[in-house]
Amino acid sequence: MGEENTAVNLCPGGLRLASGEVLPLHAGAVHYWRLERRHWRAALKTVRETGFKLVDFYTPWGVHERAPGQLDLGEEDERLDVRAFLDLLAEEGLYAIVRPGPHINAELTYFGLPKRIVWDPACQARSPEGNPVVLPMIPTMFPVPSYASEAYLDEATRFYHLLGEALAPYVYPKGPIVLLQVDNEGAMFFRDGPYDQDHHPDALAKYHAFLRERFGSIDALRTAYPHLSEAEGPMRFSDVAPPRAFDVETTAELAHHLDWAAFQEDLVAQSLARLNGALQSAGLGGIPTTHNFSLSQDRTPLNAARVNGAGIDLVGFDYYNLASEADRASVARRSSELAVRSEKQNVPAYACELGAGYPPFFPPLAERDTMFTALCCLAYGVRGFNVYMAVERDRWVGAPIDPRGRPRRLARFWKKLIEALDGTDFHHLKRRVPVRLVVPRMERRLARVAHAFGPASGALLAVFEQGPRESCYEDDLGLGYPLAVEADNFLRSFEQALDSRGVPFAVVGGEDRDIAFDGASWVVCTTSGGFADTLAGRLAEVAGRGARLTVGPHRRRFDGSMSPLEDPESAFGGAAVDWVERDDPASADAEVSRAVEALGLPSFACDPDPVRATVHEDADGVARVVFVINPGETDVMARVSLGVEADFEDPIDPLRTRSDRGVLELRVKPYTVRMLLRR
Repeated sequence: MGEENTAVNLCPGGLRLASGEVLPLHAGAVHYWRLERRHWRAALKTVRETGFKLVDFYTPWGVHERAPGQLDLGEEDERLDVRAFLDLLAEEGLYAIVRPGPHINAELTYFGLPKRIVWDPACQARSPEGNPVVLPMIPTMFPVPSYASEAYLDEATRFYHLLGEALAPYVYPKGPIVLLQVDNEGAMFFRDGPYDQDHHPDALAKYHAFLRERFGSIDALRTAYPHLSEAEGPMRFSDVAPPRAFDVETTAELAHHLDWAAFQEDLVAQSLARLNGALQSAGLGGIPTTHNFSLSQDRTPLNAARVNGAGIDLVGFDYYNLASEADRASVARRSSELAVRSEKQNVPAYACELGAGYPPFFPPLAERDTMFTALCCLAYGVRGFNVYMAVERDRWVGAPIDPRGRPRRLARFWKKLIEALDGTDFHHLKRRVPVRLVVPRMERRLARVAHAFGPASGALLAVFEQGPRESCYEDDLGLGYPLAVEADNFLRSFEQALDSRGVPFAVVGGEDRDIAFDGASWVVCTTSGGFADTLAGRLAEVAGRGARLTVGPHRRRFDGSMSPLEDPESAFGGAAVDWVERDDPASADAEVSRAVEALGLPSFACDPDPVRATVHEDADGVARVVFVINPGETDVMARVSLGVEADFEDPIDPLRTRSDRGVLELRVKPYTVRMLLRR
């Protein structure tokens, strides 16, 4: 939004309305066009009675369009009367989150885009060979659009303006629309491998403009890419072709590939900026905007700093996880990163899609998976969520409310949970995380370009907890060690060592300039030997404020594009750095033990393994909510070292207990999370 708007603003608790009311982001997804209109009111009434305050919905371009430049907004099909749906929503005292795409997915054929758009060659993303980039999706594979295509962006803008005529009168305070999503899961339509796309002519033009801005002069370009200059003779910006595969043999060749990955991040952000501007000009401005990052976003071109720079106010994550230890660790990693970044920006950590149910052609998500994931998200810092789906519809199984608006068993869980969150002002509580595990942006780009499985997306493998050590090439490029792999091992070793001791930590990533260090007393940075001077400066700043700084498993020798540095230590400005040049668990355990003793780090140790606990405090530092997580397959009597004596109550699965001499003891069923409120 830029400057603060007087009608509705983001705040840590959710959305602050002009009246002064803070509206927590407790939303449920309802797809009006997929329901019989006669059931709309019943569905919305049950959504409200379940405790949701907002209704999230897409307005699908391909469903509403009758012909180019013509939309059906209820004139032909009564289910498409989005204005009538918004009227009912307002009558029920609900607010709206509107998601007009153009990409919406939603398990729709062509992901909600008109057929004419995906089959228009001018709109299609292109492979290195110039072919359309096809997504093998159920029920119909299709060529995906190019985020660079001027034709695609112009058509999307035309759709926005047609839709805006209907929706603009409903923007708060005139109506219930309080949040607007720009596009959806902008990971290049899941063809997000670094060498899949995009070689559309408009993309190549933007790539050459990116290089001009990055290097400024032809001489600087030739210095950065010496292997291209030697192979091709005189080289200008327009001569540089994107890399087609990871064919790197020396570190000197890496910059070309890492810059291509950086360009893809810029390309997505530029497209979102263009779409955001189109929505504003269509009369849908004046309210906050958001964008949702898909699963394993760190293996895609999605870059939170650049998306925010495109004018998107709130970046949130999607969650579709199972009840398991591997998924607990994944949720912890992603949610902690989202939470510290959101806290730095003074916005809520928001789960844009928190899966409740599943498409029938995907692996099933059972009710226990939904409850486990929801509570884990909250345990590790999420403060708002959109339950996707709240109301059942076609191509979906397992929503808490059926298509006629009748609540199912799972609705009781959401009702109890929201009541507990509201009753404790949970969105105002904080989880202290004094340890930050830093993943430089260069490492994430390196993991993308060095991905060894060709067309199998790195993001897809990461969903199954396959990181660089399982999925990246192990070539040493003359360094004597495999890039990306050892840095990943180093990070995981510290993560596991901290986890086993119950020390709260957050994984932190992003652009070097926006990494969140506030409140950190120990910062551990993993590196393959290179990161940007800006990050080195940020690390020096946090060390200068008294935080301990650990870097490994390699000393810094390169910059953020893996180009050699003449004086790699200078950017630290003399700050004290503990260089740990080993990536084994024993070394990480020793470092954690020393830090706990030297820094007095909090520890909420749990027994037996794999039980974990997180603590959430009020502004006075008093523990108000405790989550006890059992991701294992057996029923356990868990012991948690809280360090406080108090009575606690589980509002979801009735239980009262007390921490005796600072130790909380309670039964936790398998694949279950206990949310305990201090009485």
